[in-house]
Amino acid sequence: MRDASTDAACGVKSDPGPLLQAYLERREQLVRFFTLRMGSAAAAEDLVQDIYVKISERTEIGDGVHSPAAFLYRLGSNLMLDRLKQTRRAQARDHAWRDLGAVSAGGEDVADAPAADDALAAKQRLAAIVEALNALSPPCRRAFRLHKFEGLSHAETAQAMGVSKSSVEKYISAALRHLMDRAP
Repeated sequence: MRDASTDAACGVKSDPGPLLQAYLERREQLVRFFTLRMGSAAAAEDLVQDIYVKISERTEIGDGVHSPAAFLYRLGSNLMLDRLKQTRRAQARDHAWRDLGAVSAGGEDVADAPAADDALAAKQRLAAIVEALNALSPPCRRAFRLHKFEGLSHAETAQAMGVSKSSVEKYISAALRHLMDRAP
């Protein structure tokens, strides 16, 4: 048989305190109560476990509590409300995130990607353009890249290449003609 001195020597409280005692007596009632309010037995079990964690980690909570049972229900209700707020915030955040990239038609979400045949045709056109650009002479290709892709003016392109502005205009004109002839 164990006595209070044996429990104290082992580090076990022999007197659990009024809150913990009320929790142990009403655990099943708390689960049923919160199952009805939350609509989920698993969520209620988690909540009742959180009540236990709150009251067991802080022994001073029980000091000055006049009605331990009422305190447990209030603590559980507060935890439940915190969870509901947290869930609503997460849903609002997720909904806003989805709305940033989603396209809807008639209230239904639709894919914002092009059709597979359009994507394939675009890839084929791009491959043809790249092939046509690679067929250009190196100075013509460089002038075209500097002017069209990097946004330099004809004068800036001429300066970067060390040629006249007229040469750059001829290079770009030849590149455009070549692309128009070879690209689909």
